[in-house]
Amino acid sequence: MITTIIFDFGDIFLNLEKEAQVETFKKLGLSGPNEELIAQNDLFEKGKLTEIEFLESFKKFIPNASISEIKEAWNTVIGDFPLYRLEFLQLLSYKYKLFLLTNTDEIHIDHFEQNVGISFFSDFYQCFEKVYYSYEMGMRKPEEAIYSHIIRKHDLNPKRTLFIDDKKVNTDAAQNLGLHVWNLQVGQEDVVDLFKQKQLPL
Repeated sequence: MITTIIFDFGDIFLNLEKEAQVETFKKLGLSGPNEELIAQNDLFEKGKLTEIEFLESFKKFIPNASISEIKEAWNTVIGDFPLYRLEFLQLLSYKYKLFLLTNTDEIHIDHFEQNVGISFFSDFYQCFEKVYYSYEMGMRKPEEAIYSHIIRKHDLNPKRTLFIDDKKVNTDAAQNLGLHVWNLQVGQEDVVDLFKQKQLPL
């Protein structure tokens, strides 16, 4: 029986507007993500770069864009957070031990909190035993250490723990450690359909 659920954040609760972000950067002159910027993003999500260091890394490719324009473009990926998902999570929190584990950065989290307001994000955070942001942990999914850290710190039984994420590489890593997983298919499934997923041992 599942007693603990670990959730991803983006495209699980918070809708992500990835195409909008790409289009906004195109207007600034960036044709699309490249290996160098992806590597910088990984470092930023591990807290290894400051905000300004990360934003400055774009200047190599779009030198005419200002830092404020780059930051604004970076935040266009943050979409809406439907209220029905929060209400579902609040109901779940009475029955299960819940955690949030997400690869993210301080710019996106600040922007999310400003968008939804203190009442909403406080209600959201209160659903969890602990919220884990990669940039605060110094590691990111799918690194095994990030899952092991939570399992050890909270004395979780992997056989009674479910991990939900939209990226298969992340759910595969969790599954390798013995956790139950749901690789949610964005656009086809919604987190509120959790109990309709017959394959989940809830």
